[in-house]
Amino acid sequence: MTAESNLDLLDNDPVFNLKGGMLTMTVIELVRQEPDRFARQLADKVGQAPNFFKDTPVVISLDKLDTDLDAATMAHLLRICRESGLQPMALRGAEKFRRLAQQSGLVLMLPGRGRDRAVEPEAQPAPAPAPEKPVAAEPMASKVVTQPIRSGQQVYARGGDLVVLASVSPGSELLADGNIHVYGPLRGRALAGVRGNTEARIFCQSLEAELVSIAGQYKVAEDLRRHLWKEGAQISLEGDSLKIAPL
Repeated sequence: MTAESNLDLLDNDPVFNLKGGMLTMTVIELVRQEPDRFARQLADKVGQAPNFFKDTPVVISLDKLDTDLDAATMAHLLRICRESGLQPMALRGAEKFRRLAQQSGLVLMLPGRGRDRAVEPEAQPAPAPAPEKPVAAEPMASKVVTQPIRSGQQVYARGGDLVVLASVSPGSELLADGNIHVYGPLRGRALAGVRGNTEARIFCQSLEAELVSIAGQYKVAEDLRRHLWKEGAQISLEGDSLKIAPL
């Protein structure tokens, strides 16, 4: 085999694959052009849960902004985000913001746009195979933890629910692709539906959390203290906001 043939074989060997994915993104919904107040309020949020916001990719939504936004103000807001540890990835808004997104080095996401499918060249359709008998989906496995979750500890239930039969300490973190159940005080952070499952819920015997999140939407302790604090609660996602109800 010649050297040229070897090069041809190497060229046909793929060095990357294009795949679709569902990534949870935090959205900052901008409603007013007040950079100084934006910086103070963002600093307060980050101070309540610094580990949650560290290197977090965010989309800045301009859907509710009723005034034009110039490139200088946008650059100021982006700098505030990055200094707070956030990583702006895109703007979300109408087509008129496309130039602003390009000037800011960001992607423009149009409102209401659904998740993209995998990008691959279309091939000629192959003959459809004979239909097969449907196979029942396997139930998601739950992860059960019987020991207290201590500060600095992280527990992740991949592909299912997380059940904790003990207390959860401040500074700890629970993550699950499905629901989170805590049969004791929940004092750390609880993130359910981390792969985008908007039907996930959080249940706890005593709500004392630093932060709760479902599919990227979150509330911190300052917000949680207004609803069923230190009481049994269930947390679900309705639209773009979390709903807290008694057990």
